[in-house]
Amino acid sequence: MASISDSETTKHGSIWDLDQNLDQPMDEEASRLKNMYTEKKFSSILLLRLAFQSLGVVFGDLGTSPLYVFYNIFPHGVDDDEDVIGALSLIIYTLTLIPLMKYVFVVLRANDNGQGGTFALYSLLCRHAKVSTIPNQHKTDEELTTYSRQTYEENSLAAKVKRWLEGHAYKKNCLLILVLIGTCTAIGDGILTPAISVLSASGGIRVQNQKMSTDVVVVVAVIILIGLFSMQHYGTDKVGWLFAPIVLLWFILIGTIGALNIHKYNSSVLKAYNPVYIYRYFRRGKSESWTSLGGIMLSITGTEALYADLCHFPVLAIQIAFTLVVFPCLLLAYTGQAAYIISNKDHVVDAFYRSIPDTIYWPVFIIATLAAIVASQATISATYSIIKQALALGCFPRVSVVHTSKKFLGQIYIPDINWVLMILCIAVTAGFKNQSQIGNAYGTAVVIVMLVTTFLMVPIMLLVWKSHWILVVIFIVLSLMVELPYFTACINKVDQGGWVPLVVAITFFIIMYVWHFCTVKRYEFEMHSKVSMAWILGLGPSLGLVRVPGIGFVYTELASGVPHIFSHFITNLPAIHSIVIFVCVKYLPVYTVPVEERFIVKRIGPKNFHMFRCVARYGYKDIHKRDDDFEKMLLDRLLLFVRLESMMDDYSDSEDFTMMEEKTQGSSNALLLTGKAGSNTMCCTGDLSYSSQDSIVPAKSPLRGNSLTRYSSQTFGNELEFLNRCKDAGVVHILGNTVVHARPDSGIIKKIAVNYVFAFLRKICRENSVIFNVPHESLLNVGQIYYI
Repeated sequence: MASISDSETTKHGSIWDLDQNLDQPMDEEASRLKNMYTEKKFSSILLLRLAFQSLGVVFGDLGTSPLYVFYNIFPHGVDDDEDVIGALSLIIYTLTLIPLMKYVFVVLRANDNGQGGTFALYSLLCRHAKVSTIPNQHKTDEELTTYSRQTYEENSLAAKVKRWLEGHAYKKNCLLILVLIGTCTAIGDGILTPAISVLSASGGIRVQNQKMSTDVVVVVAVIILIGLFSMQHYGTDKVGWLFAPIVLLWFILIGTIGALNIHKYNSSVLKAYNPVYIYRYFRRGKSESWTSLGGIMLSITGTEALYADLCHFPVLAIQIAFTLVVFPCLLLAYTGQAAYIISNKDHVVDAFYRSIPDTIYWPVFIIATLAAIVASQATISATYSIIKQALALGCFPRVSVVHTSKKFLGQIYIPDINWVLMILCIAVTAGFKNQSQIGNAYGTAVVIVMLVTTFLMVPIMLLVWKSHWILVVIFIVLSLMVELPYFTACINKVDQGGWVPLVVAITFFIIMYVWHFCTVKRYEFEMHSKVSMAWILGLGPSLGLVRVPGIGFVYTELASGVPHIFSHFITNLPAIHSIVIFVCVKYLPVYTVPVEERFIVKRIGPKNFHMFRCVARYGYKDIHKRDDDFEKMLLDRLLLFVRLESMMDDYSDSEDFTMMEEKTQGSSNALLLTGKAGSNTMCCTGDLSYSSQDSIVPAKSPLRGNSLTRYSSQTFGNELEFLNRCKDAGVVHILGNTVVHARPDSGIIKKIAVNYVFAFLRKICRENSVIFNVPHESLLNVGQIYYI
C-alpha cells in the first residue's frame, strides 16, 4: 500500500499538492462554529400539558377510525354474533400490537431529534453509514451540534452491517427505493384520510333522514373538503389551540358512549378480550374472515401519521396521552359498537351514529365532523412535511414552501401540493361515493407504509441503537406476523378501490426517482469537470481578465473545488468582479442546522485574488422564508470572516502567501507561481521551501511582535474598506443552468425519463433565484448542456 501511495503522489505532482493546500476542507472553520446545546428536560406538569396538546396534533386520524371500521369489515351485513366477537378481538389485539407495542414504545424512539417518518429514518441511516446517493457530505458536517452518530468496534455486528450497506451502489439505491415507496404511499394517505374521514362524518346527516340521497352527503363532504384545503394557508398554528380540546372531548364522548352501549345492549362482548376468538373467527369462515382483514386494518389507520407528525412533542408525552386516553377510549368505543351491532345486525352500515343516544346526537355529530377535520389536518400537515424532506434530500422538484408559524419550525404550507391534494381528494370522494371502496384504498396505503417502516427499523436498531440481533429478530418477526396477513388481504382488494393508492404512489415514485437520478448525474458531472485551483492561480490575481468593481456570487453544488461553470464564464467573457465568492447551498441529513452554524466561509488562494468560498448548510426542516435576505446574510458572514481572520495568530498558507507577496512586491525576491492544469512541474522562488513529500510549506515570516500586529491591522483595514467599496459598487449572482439530456444512443425509457419527464419537471419547478430571493436585475444565468 505504501508503494501505491508514493506512486500516486509522484503522478499527481506539485500542482495537485498546491491544489490541496490552497482549497482545503473547512475543518477548522466548522470546529470554530460548533456550539453545544443542553438537552431539554421537562417537568411533570409540562409533560402533562404537552400530552394534552398532542391529542389535537397526533391522534386525530387514529381517533376517527370508529366512524367507518365495522362497516368496512361487514359491508354485506352480519349473520352471526360470533363474527362480531371475532372481529372485535382482532381489533383489540391489532391496536395492542401495532400502535401500542410497536409504534408508541419502539418506533417512536427512532426519531431524528423529534422528527418522524420514513425520511427521518433515512437521515439517521445516512449519518451512521455512507448510504446517501449524493456524496456532498464532508467530515466538517459532523461538527454540527445536530449531527449525532455512533462509533463501532471493528468486528461488531453493527460495523459489519455498516460495511455491507456501504459495499455496493445497488444497496444504496435499494434503500432509497424502499424509502421512496414508503414516502409515496404516505402521500396517498394525505389524499385518502380527508376523503374517508369527512365522508364518514358527513354520513351522520342521513341517519336522522333516511330519505336523503347519497349525493347530498357527497356534496356536503366536498364542500367541507374545499373549505379545509382553502384554509391551509393560514397554518395550523392559527387554529391549533382548538384542536386538543376538540379531540379530547371526542375521545371522552366515544369512550362514554361505548361504555353505555356495553351496559345497555350486550355485556357478553367483553369475552372478545380472550384471543381464542380470533382463532374461532378464522376457522368458521376462512375466505370471508381473511377478506375482512382489510376492514380491520382501518382500526389502526393514523398510526403511521402518528409517527410522521412527531415534531414538537417529546416521546414520553405521546406515550402518556396514548396509554391514558387514546387507547382505553378506543377499546371502549369499538367494544360498545360491537355490543350495539349484535343487538341490531341491520344497522352495521351506520352503527356509530345509530348507537348514539338521541338526546346528544347532534352535539356528537358536530364534534365528529370537527374531529374528522382535525384528523384530515394532521395528515395534510404530515404530507407537507414529507414533501419538504424529500425536496431537501434531492428527491422532489423545487416547490414553494411557506412557513406559517413563528413558533414552530415544522408548520409549513406548500401551495402547489395543497391544490393537487384537494383535487385528488375531491375526485376520490365524488368518484367512489361510499366508505367501502375508499376504505379498501386506505388500508392498502397504510399497510405498505407500515411494512416499509418495519424494514427500515432493522438497520436502525443495529446501527443506531446497537441492539442485540435477537431483539431485532423478535421485532421483525412479531411485526411481520401481523402486517403481512393484512397486506395480503388489502392486495386482494386492488380491484375494489385498492388501486387508487398504488396509482398515486407509482406516479409520485416516478417523479421522485427521475428527479433524484438526474440530480445525482448532474452532481457527478460537476464533480468530474471541476477546475484545478492551480490553473486558476496560474492566471494571476486578475484571473487573466479585467477585474471590475463589485461582488460576484457564483452558485455551485460543489463544497470544494472551482465549478466548471466558472471556467466557462471567464473563457467567454472579458471581465470578472473584484471579489468572487463561490456559494454552495447544501442540505444535510439532519433535521435542522442552527443559524449560527449555518455558514462556513473560507478564503481560496492568496489574499490578492479576493476569492472566497461560502457553504450554506441546511437541514431537511429548514426553509428559506420570504423575509430572509440571503445576499445580506452572505455578505455579513464574509465581513465577519475577514474580521476573525485578522485576529487569528495562526495563518493559513494563503495568508502567508499574501503577506510575503506584499512585503516583497517590487523586489527581485517576488513570489513567482507558474503552472497549468495537468502539468506535473512548477517553478517557485522566494520564501517558499519544498518538503520531502513535494508539498509546499510556507517559510517563517520575518515579521514579529508589534510589527506583525500593525501589519495585520493595516491589512485588515484595507481589505474591509475594499469589501465595502465592492459591495457599494453592486452585487451580481451568477447561477449555473446545467441542462441534462439523454445520450442519442440511450434506451427509450431513459430518453423519456430525462428528455421529457425531467425537462417538464424543471420547467414547472421554482428557480434557485426565487428560492434565494435574488433580484432579477442582479441575476446572470450561465448555461451548459450535459449528456448522460
